[in-house]
Amino acid sequence: MSHEQRFLNNRVCLNVLGNSLENAKDIFEAAQGHVLVGLLSKTYPSVDVAVEDMNRYMKEIDGAISVGLGAGDPKQWKMVADIAKEVQPQHVNQVCTATGYTRGLLGQNDTYVNSLLSPTGKVGYVNMATGEFSSQVEQTLVPIDTAIVMLKEMGANSVKFYPMNGLSTRDEFVAVCEACARHDFMVEPTGSLDLENFEEILQIALDAGVPKVIPHVYSSVIDPVSKDTRIEDVKTLYEIMKRLV
Repeated sequence: MSHEQRFLNNRVCLNVLGNSLENAKDIFEAAQGHVLVGLLSKTYPSVDVAVEDMNRYMKEIDGAISVGLGAGDPKQWKMVADIAKEVQPQHVNQVCTATGYTRGLLGQNDTYVNSLLSPTGKVGYVNMATGEFSSQVEQTLVPIDTAIVMLKEMGANSVKFYPMNGLSTRDEFVAVCEACARHDFMVEPTGSLDLENFEEILQIALDAGVPKVIPHVYSSVIDPVSKDTRIEDVKTLYEIMKRLV
C-alpha cells in the first residue's frame, strides 16, 4: 500500500505498538493494512541496532511502521530523526521543535511526520514547547491556527495532540480538530485512548472535517504479561473504524 492507501476510505489509519515482528504481522493482518505499527526508539540501545531491526519490519509489513519517541520523551528526538533518515518509514513521531530537522534529514516529503503539541487547559490554544529543553520551561500558549501554519512551514503533516488523557481534554481536542479541518491538516489523538473512548474521539475528528486521522491506541490494548498488542482489540478498533468511515 502507498501512504495514501494506508488510510481506510482515505480517512483513518490506526496506530498501535508492535512488541515483536510476529505481533506486528498479526496487527497488520487484523487491520487489513490500515495501520501503522509503532516501534519506539527508546527501546533500542543505538541507532544502528534500531535501523537494522526496523528494516526487518519494513520488509514484512509493507513499510507500515511508525518510528516513535517512547512516551513522548523529548530526549529521543535526535535518535528518532537519525533512525528515520536511514529507514525512510511511512510515519515518524516527533516533538514540535525537531520537526524541520527531521524533514530535512528525510530528504523527501512522502513520509508522514507529526509534530507533538500539548493541551494547555485553554480551549483554542496549544503548547508548542515540547522539545528536550523547551519542555523544561514555561509552556507556550499559541493559538492552534497559528501553530498549524508554523508546523506546515516546518514540513509537518499533522498535529499529534498529546497527552490527551482520554476525553478529559475533549473541548480542546474539538478546537484542534476544527483548526486542522480549516487548514487541511491531519490530527493524531494520543494519550489514554481505549476501547471505550475510541469511537467518540474518532467521531469528533471526523465530524469536524479533519481530512485524515491517525488515532494512537497504546497501553490500553497491550497485554500486561506478554507485552503484545492484543489482536482481538485491534480487530475491535478496526470494526469501529469501518463503521464510522
